Amino acid sequence: MALWRGLRCCRRAFAWLPVLLIALLLLWSYYGYVCELCLVTVSNPVEKVAYLVVFHILFVLFVWTYWKSVFTLPIQPGKKFHMSYADQERYENEERPEVQRQILAEIARKLPVYTRTGSGGIRFCDRCQLIKPDRCHHCSVCAMCVLKMDHHCPWVNNCIGFSNYKFFLLFLAYSLLYCLYIAATVFKYFIKYWTGELTNGRSKFHILFLLFVAIMFFVSLMFLFGYHCWLVSRNRSTLEAFSAPVFQNGPDKNGFNLGFVKNLQQVFGEEKKLWLLPIASSQGDGHFFPMRALSEARNPLLTNEEQWEEDGLDEEPQGSGEASSLAIERET
Repeated sequence: MALWRGLRCCRRAFAWLPVLLIALLLLWSYYGYVCELCLVTVSNPVEKVAYLVVFHILFVLFVWTYWKSVFTLPIQPGKKFHMSYADQERYENEERPEVQRQILAEIARKLPVYTRTGSGGIRFCDRCQLIKPDRCHHCSVCAMCVLKMDHHCPWVNNCIGFSNYKFFLLFLAYSLLYCLYIAATVFKYFIKYWTGELTNGRSKFHILFLLFVAIMFFVSLMFLFGYHCWLVSRNRSTLEAFSAPVFQNGPDKNGFNLGFVKNLQQVFGEEKKLWLLPIASSQGDGHFFPMRALSEARNPLLTNEEQWEEDGLDEEPQGSGEASSLAIERET
């Protein structure tokens, strides 16, 4: 037991190494840009002040969003999704799989649960002893079920889900701008050092590595951020992109796709002035999400329309939005 606890502690400590690496790179980039570039290399006072002001704005946004991504704890399902002691005992004492499925179906009948397992059964977590809400998954690293789980990110040592997905997207966006700004402003002085116009050896070293590190991270972040922008536009998580959610009528990768604008509002909220700020503004509580399948069921005219094809869904019909809002009011 003591050995197992020691291994768990070592594993937890090792998981913080990527976060420590990013923190050290961030501190070094601050020193290199502010001290070696702005205070030592740049001679024009107006240019120096402009560089410092913009840099500090991006630096604060970068740190703020990264902090929120790391330390915003994932949200677990509410108590109503957990099995009662009586139901748990009845489920565990039953050996017949078909009866166990009936027990889960009976419990889930009172809950806003619409997704199913691949075999059509109720999604149940044996480790957490709860009925999984839609888009909820168990994270083996965090050892708990996470609402609207997207993935577990080692770079923030946290599970990205309903509670911090907006912060994670903003972190990617501001880190992308941070790297781009550093590369764009440092390039001019990199050329001067390269041609021999400037000769300060220590600053030359820092500026050289600032440029290459900024470009390297910019390229990698550009692909990652672009991929998550595509996911947001389709209202999918990373897990749902690889394995389509299963509804009562079968798998449907566009089951939560409500149209581009509605999909953005699911993550960033309806208040556009809060979209670019690391403030929680996502719609709902993470337990229930409007679904295209529910909207179609309430509006038979939409059942066979070609506009619901995977890459052609850009706007949400008015009737669909009304049905979704009614579903939220009824279930939450």
